[in-house]
Amino acid sequence: MQFHQATLPNGLTLIGETNPAARSVAVGFFVKTGARDETPELHGCTHFLEHMIFKGTPRRTALDVNIDFDRIGAAYNAYTSEENTVFHAAILPEYLPQAVDILSDILRPSLRTEDFDMEKKVIIEEIEMYADQPMWSVYDEAKTLFFGSHPLARSVLGTVASIAALQRDQMADYFGRRYIAPNITVVAAGHFDWQQFVDLIGAACGDWPGGTTERARPAPEPRAEFKVLAKETLQQEHAFLISGGPPADSPLRYAAEILAHAVGDDTGSRLYWALVDPGLAESADLSFHEYDGAGAFFCYLSCDAERTASNLAKALAVFREVQAEGLNAEELAIAKSKIGSRLVRGNERPMGRMQSLGFHWTYLNSYRPIDAELETLDRVSLDDVRQLLDAHPLNEPTIVALGPIKEIARP
Repeated sequence: MQFHQATLPNGLTLIGETNPAARSVAVGFFVKTGARDETPELHGCTHFLEHMIFKGTPRRTALDVNIDFDRIGAAYNAYTSEENTVFHAAILPEYLPQAVDILSDILRPSLRTEDFDMEKKVIIEEIEMYADQPMWSVYDEAKTLFFGSHPLARSVLGTVASIAALQRDQMADYFGRRYIAPNITVVAAGHFDWQQFVDLIGAACGDWPGGTTERARPAPEPRAEFKVLAKETLQQEHAFLISGGPPADSPLRYAAEILAHAVGDDTGSRLYWALVDPGLAESADLSFHEYDGAGAFFCYLSCDAERTASNLAKALAVFREVQAEGLNAEELAIAKSKIGSRLVRGNERPMGRMQSLGFHWTYLNSYRPIDAELETLDRVSLDDVRQLLDAHPLNEPTIVALGPIKEIARP
């Protein structure tokens, strides 16, 4: 495998990893924009815009976009997060020119008013659909409470009110400011010719506007809030516990992944043995989320309502024990094995490898071969985990519970 990198005169970055042994190629356009880059008036605009990009261009209708992807057998999609919007496709190598043509074309959308008005209804329905799912409702509430005034508190979907008030021209202005060439990285991985790829992207995207764009990166303040939301129609209680973690560019992110797996992986972790295996909770897991300039540990707990208080106490007891004593050598070794296995399996496919390449470049502006990732992971020690816990305590999280119980004493 060989890494390649180039920059077009307009500032568009291209990176790729060629693998002659692969049987397919994946390509993605990583736009460095997400919910955190919105203003209150634009809340939800980034995700809404992702939908609009598939609604047609001066060259294609929405139907044409779908048919053209289907003609080349592409597996394609897009997603929006707090920090990125990514458009991607996996195809057979001979269809790379067509895939580049379609992806680059839809990234210059028409943003027709009639499409905007129609899709607004779809977005509002999606917001209402997620509001009916307690896990997502309590997640958004907990994240908002934990991050407070920080831009990461902003939900990806927006609110019914913010989407209803959004105007087509506001979206067009946002697109013009954020979808500029220097704010986009085009990534390819798998079986392809690098020079052909550069020529294809240059011909398709060389006239995209340049310019500059900024992202606010304030440091989040540690918070330990507690909130109970009553919803009598629910049978179970759902809770999120959030505490701070290292940012995406911190060397401690490897220790953070190990800690999350040891404490809250869905099999064989401390939370699993304390709550899930004995049947006290349906779900109890811990994950690490890394962001630009920030990080957080998210614990999700769901259980029968009458067990909520005791289960929250048990989860916090696990966190406090880990905070005081750290991990043991066996937990460290098992977590490394799990993460390493998932890392290799995920990166064996061109689509998974393309995603890894894109995120490393977006956050770190660097190329990381899979062997280097494994070596760095293997070097993590118990002292590194201790350093992580000292810098980012796990034992005083923000807690939000949603369910039939009206009052719960903070454990």
